[in-house]
Amino acid sequence: MNKNKYLSRFYTKLNVDINIDTLAELQSLHMQHIPFENLDVIRRTPIYLNLESIYKKVVNRHRGGYCYELNGLFHWLLTELGYNAKLVAATVQKPDGTWAKADTHAAIIVDLNETYLVDVGFGDSTLYPVSLSERPHTDHSGTYHIESRGDGFYDLLRNIDDNERTLYRFSTTEKQLIDFHEGCVYNQVSKSSTFTHDDLVTIATPRGRITLSGTQFIQSDRDKKLKKDLTAEEKQLVLKTAFGIYPESLN
Repeated sequence: MNKNKYLSRFYTKLNVDINIDTLAELQSLHMQHIPFENLDVIRRTPIYLNLESIYKKVVNRHRGGYCYELNGLFHWLLTELGYNAKLVAATVQKPDGTWAKADTHAAIIVDLNETYLVDVGFGDSTLYPVSLSERPHTDHSGTYHIESRGDGFYDLLRNIDDNERTLYRFSTTEKQLIDFHEGCVYNQVSKSSTFTHDDLVTIATPRGRITLSGTQFIQSDRDKKLKKDLTAEEKQLVLKTAFGIYPESLN
């Protein structure tokens, strides 16, 4: 795998500086150019936790993926660049307050002068690392902070318009990508998985986010939100123009 080619996939160049500013830039650019998407799941194309095949999909075929693919590959890149990074498992809290299947989300912990949570594979979430020191971080998607539960687990919380909720709970125990095999299979086949019902593609922008959910196109820009129902032809055009995903890359 070629890390320089991967870096060019999200329009950045190799930077030898190992610091929070560079890490933040890498995460932000990654989320603005490589979409979170479940198109293979809906088309029943098997997803394997193999970095070579993930690299070919994301870099060579100009696709996105979901957490195991995006955070698995980004973790590889960070370690290749010299960061002290490790994969960790998280349990997602649904909007209704119930919990998804335990430990089926993959995220990244990076140790610099302090410890940060890094995540390029959660869809609509923070574009920058969040410190485990509980110091808040704000970007256009909300205000985030991490709370220690005191039992070895931490909660990632987001506040939007004074409405705060937990996104997921995680520990700092190191995991290997293969440890997420069960979760990866579950999220490809279970009716209880949020990924098995309809197409979902989403990517951050400098001021908001664009999302394709089923046949609905959603574009947010600060406080403005546009929603539009698409025809089949319009959907294919949006996949190309908004996300850079072409029909041939889905085969």
